[in-house]
Amino acid sequence: MVSKDKTKKDFEELLLEVRKVTRVTTGGRQMSFRAIIVVGNKKGKIGLGVAKGPDVSTAVSKASKEAYKSLFTVPITNANTVPYILETKYKSCVVRLLPASSGTGLKAGSSVRSVLSLAGYENMLSKILGSTNKLNNALATIRALSSYKHPEYFATLLDSVQEKEEKKTEKKEDTVKSEAKEEKKTEKKVAKKAPAKKAAKKDTEVKEEKKVEKKVVKKAPAKKTTKKEDK
Repeated sequence: MVSKDKTKKDFEELLLEVRKVTRVTTGGRQMSFRAIIVVGNKKGKIGLGVAKGPDVSTAVSKASKEAYKSLFTVPITNANTVPYILETKYKSCVVRLLPASSGTGLKAGSSVRSVLSLAGYENMLSKILGSTNKLNNALATIRALSSYKHPEYFATLLDSVQEKEEKKTEKKEDTVKSEAKEEKKTEKKVAKKAPAKKAAKKDTEVKEEKKVEKKVVKKAPAKKTTKKEDK
């Protein structure tokens, strides 16, 4: 079993806002703090948590626990953007998400940018309409990301960033191993060819010497002995 601490190491936590909240009761006003935390691993998982507490530390710890409980996967394309244009409304906040080509960058503001960056998006355009409340804008973006159709299709279509990195490392290791094997093979071939070449050279030299000898024998004219008879 994988411990919770190891899983938390892969995620990043971002504190969006801490606000003092007052609650009016019959006994008087009760002061408390509200914390908003966004959790993401920048590889397709995102979560948001909101909690209240008498102290800031307790509110933050409660919010982080809720964020880890509410984790879900988001669809990311090959260009690290959303599949298509989508607009969602949460209370008085309207958030519009638009896909962008690779190299565009993440053009978003307020809490929308923090949510999208922690989710793993790198190229995207966004527009905030209506209220500028951080909590409502963050909830609107999360609702938009969770409302994309066929998230499983995009998850299967695109390997996770971890799998891509593992594949890249495996390919590099394979290339290094193949290069080392090829170098060894070439060295062996050179070592084998060297004596074979020497023997072939000797054979050719012997053949050429024989050919030269044959040519000399053929070209040498037979000596004619001419006897002069004395008359």
